[in-house]
Amino acid sequence: MIVNITLPDKTSYDITIDRLNEIYYDTKVVIVTNPTVSGFHLEYLKQKITAKQLSVVTIPDGEEYKNMQTIDSILNHCFEHRLDRKSLLIAFGGGVIGDMTGFASSIYQRGISFVQIPTTLLSQVDASVGGKTGINNKYGKNLIGAFHQPKAVLIDPFFLTTLPKREFSAGVAEIIKMAVTFNENFFTWLEQNDLTQEENIKIAIQKSVQTKADVVIKDEKENGIRAALNYGHTFAHVIENETEYKTYLHGEAVGIGMIMANELSVKLGLMKENEALRIKKLLQKYDIPTSYKIKDVENFYEHFFLDKKSLDNKIKFILPNSIGGCVITDEVKKEDVIEVLKVFN
Repeated sequence: MIVNITLPDKTSYDITIDRLNEIYYDTKVVIVTNPTVSGFHLEYLKQKITAKQLSVVTIPDGEEYKNMQTIDSILNHCFEHRLDRKSLLIAFGGGVIGDMTGFASSIYQRGISFVQIPTTLLSQVDASVGGKTGINNKYGKNLIGAFHQPKAVLIDPFFLTTLPKREFSAGVAEIIKMAVTFNENFFTWLEQNDLTQEENIKIAIQKSVQTKADVVIKDEKENGIRAALNYGHTFAHVIENETEYKTYLHGEAVGIGMIMANELSVKLGLMKENEALRIKKLLQKYDIPTSYKIKDVENFYEHFFLDKKSLDNKIKFILPNSIGGCVITDEVKKEDVIEVLKVFN
């Protein structure tokens, strides 16, 4: 199955959901991966690729390595192998690999092409699509980066066969996010079907990718509707920062963030309690965390202002107003947010 993204500036690329075919590149190619993915699948990928020169740079596995030091190691490899502006990087891994490879390609010689070959469910349904790239720093998540669209996205469900259950569940959280914000029928389908079944997860990937593609086409640079894809993320990024990216996988933090956003939504009268409960039950069906202990409510609140979506000293919240719809607002009173945060204190 192929989903196409064509942006207003005529940038266009395909997202292919199928087993990988033979790929030929008439240029130098660098595969960026980590030891975990490399151990399972690197030889499989290398057998599929023919290039003028093919090399591999392996970077440490984990969100805590998503920093400028790792970017330097990718760039150094590119310089050492004399990549030119027609060369290509391949992001072969999860969302962290995709974000860093995309960012490195956006700044190497002022920008070269890259291809996403995502190997985790989270990256297949969300992170690999849309051109967001970046790294973390001490102030927060993805605060340094660029919008840099991939040349192609190749999604092979085969890679999920070696994915740990916890990583799979983290990806499911992003699928649920898509359904809550944009598609009530998809959410109901998720309630009724088991995503651990091969055919069901293929359908879920397809629906999620199509949803993400439709949104990116309308709003590439996140000036409007694309911000809705950050449902749960405003809270999640603070959680990840507080726990130094070592306690929760990104999708797990998003699951908790969705629960917090729902709590705020119910308080403001935007969402019914029974809808919030349906979302919580669906998250728990896949053992996605739904609780978190906030140590310092004021400090947690202040961290919101480091979020990229916050402007003019106002915090932008993405809040569901039903299952299948949401509102984007920066008009939530501090006392209402604090009251909700105290529920998790």
